[in-house]
Amino acid sequence: MANIKSAQKRARQSEKNRAHNMALRSRMRTAMKKVLKAISQGDRDEAQTAYRNAVPLIDGMVTKGLIHANKAARHKSRLNARVRGLGE
Repeated sequence: MANIKSAQKRARQSEKNRAHNMALRSRMRTAMKKVLKAISQGDRDEAQTAYRNAVPLIDGMVTKGLIHANKAARHKSRLNARVRGLGE
C-alpha cells in the first residue's frame, strides 16, 4: 500500500474505477452473446432485436474509452454480417 495520502486515494479510486469498467465490459459481452445465441438458434427477429440493443452498448464503451473504436467497429460489423446471413 502507498505511503503518501494522495497515492492512497488514487489506489482507492483506481480499484473503484476498475470494478465499474469490468461491469460495463461484462454488460457489453453479454449483449454480444445474446446476439450470437439468437443466431445459433436461427431466430432472425430475435437476433435483429438483440443486435439493435447491443450496438449502443458497444458504442458506449468507445465513448468511455474502454475499447478502441476499431474494435467496436469490428464487433458490430461481424455481428451484423451474421445477422444478415440468417435471411439467406
